[in-house]
Amino acid sequence: MYVVSVTFEIAAGKMDAFLPLMMDQAQNSLAKEAQCHVFDVCTAGNTVLLYELYTDEAAFKAHLEMPHYAQFNTAIDGMIADKQVAFFERVAPTEG
Repeated sequence: MYVVSVTFEIAAGKMDAFLPLMMDQAQNSLAKEAQCHVFDVCTAGNTVLLYELYTDEAAFKAHLEMPHYAQFNTAIDGMIADKQVAFFERVAPTEG
């Protein structure tokens, strides 16, 4: 499994506008992409952390080509102060 971790620092005063868009993006990814298995959205202050789990790297690359991804990126323009992306291979699932 292919893990993508994204950390957004949201610009001051933009969280209320950003978060509903992010939640829609997560729901669309899970509903429209059979190879997107997990799309968790976590927050702490002005930081938003995404934990995404895909079948493989090709599935993630397909995610980047989806119309809902393009719409999301357009909608959040000007809301992001910083963005960090990291990629991992999942070696063991957790129980619980």
